[in-house]
Amino acid sequence: MSGFFGVASKEDCVFDLFYGTDYHSHLGTRRAGMTVYDREKGFDRAIHSIESSHFRPKFEKDIKNMQGNLGIGCISDYEPQPLIVRSHLGTYAITTVCKINNTDEIVKDLFKSGTSHFLEMSGGDINPTELVAALINSRDTITEGIRYAQDIIQGSMTMLLMTGKGIYAARDKYGRTPVEIGKNEKGYCVCFESFSFLNLGYTFERELGPGEIVFITPGGIEVAAPALKDMRICSFLWIYYGFTASTYEGLNVEAVRYRCGQALARRDMQRGITPDCVAGVPDSGIAHAVGYSNQAGIPYERPFVKYTATWPRSFMPPFQDRRDLIAKMKLIPISELIQGKRLLLIDDSIVRGTQLRETTEYLYKSGAREVHIRPACPPLVYGCKYLNFSRSNSEAELITRRMIEKLEGTADVTPERLQRYTDPDSEEYKAMLEEIRKQLHFTTLHYHRLDDMVEAIGMKPCDLCTYCWNGKE
Repeated sequence: MSGFFGVASKEDCVFDLFYGTDYHSHLGTRRAGMTVYDREKGFDRAIHSIESSHFRPKFEKDIKNMQGNLGIGCISDYEPQPLIVRSHLGTYAITTVCKINNTDEIVKDLFKSGTSHFLEMSGGDINPTELVAALINSRDTITEGIRYAQDIIQGSMTMLLMTGKGIYAARDKYGRTPVEIGKNEKGYCVCFESFSFLNLGYTFERELGPGEIVFITPGGIEVAAPALKDMRICSFLWIYYGFTASTYEGLNVEAVRYRCGQALARRDMQRGITPDCVAGVPDSGIAHAVGYSNQAGIPYERPFVKYTATWPRSFMPPFQDRRDLIAKMKLIPISELIQGKRLLLIDDSIVRGTQLRETTEYLYKSGAREVHIRPACPPLVYGCKYLNFSRSNSEAELITRRMIEKLEGTADVTPERLQRYTDPDSEEYKAMLEEIRKQLHFTTLHYHRLDDMVEAIGMKPCDLCTYCWNGKE
């Protein structure tokens, strides 16, 4: 996943750009960059690896030498950006939050139409931000180019593009990821996470609609292309990877997670399940657990705590086995709150199951009598086609798929048969949950139902992307 922050100011913007970009550090793990534009100096850029450090110490020296009234910055999972591009459209800087599933087809068409080459990143991949720039450059204006890229790309693409006059901001064609705009007396900022500008003195101005393109200058916002009709915003923004203080489509992340926890509690109250206490897996499970606790009248406790002094992000290492190890090392049990207890634990999701199984074993070894697990979303059955946030590299790694294969006796499960495992009222769904429960050694396992989750978010079902849970686009 990636996140970005941009500023168009009547004064120097480097301070706001530096801290606004840093507020997106939870979204990326490997690369970060900032580009500014000064009327006298032109473009200036800095890009660093953040695999073994944080954003701020990596860029503290750079910002002492940077100046400009326009700037864009990003935190990225993989590709170095922002890029500075010179083309017939002029010189500009560009950063994207995107997943491009038809890269080979796009590259082949661009080569046929005259594009001479692309720079390869480590591993031989093409930087997707460079590919987006090439699509934009194939048209006569920047706005036409952005709209063309939105239409051609299969997956998703949200972006900022900065010229010497202002910043183009464009939201994905189906609004899968957000673009938020803040305003103060000096100008405007534009970002992925709406909370990122609050402490910098900006107030919320507006949110872009799906596919909308705007041009932002210190003096105002111009709509370059209007919003489109269809919305498919990612539901996982609220459940997992959005920051708790953020708001998307007018719906706050913390409040949605609280409502999810309430819904989980109501279901358990119908089942007659009454644990001694409820806890959330830090950090994304906490708000869900608080909602559960208050709804059910069961104490909220912290039977383990997260050590964050040196490991603030559990997904920082690029390799999954290291991520799992560090996630385990970060959780410190508190024996007095565990021994003899019937614990109910809420995590944002179960992907492979590795981390949650080890956490559960941790609790048993520390004296827990029972461990009940409540994921805050439905079972993940399909790999995401639209965003690069998934902690699974393939559908075969999903614990649901492994259990379905076991139950079906084959990995070649028909789409119709697979759909049965997404229906919470079907016998196949119940059998899958029981297999997961036994393999991960839970006392009980009940996922959040999709209908309950959609109700907790508070948007129309047709405006939400729920593909990873039900396979429906």
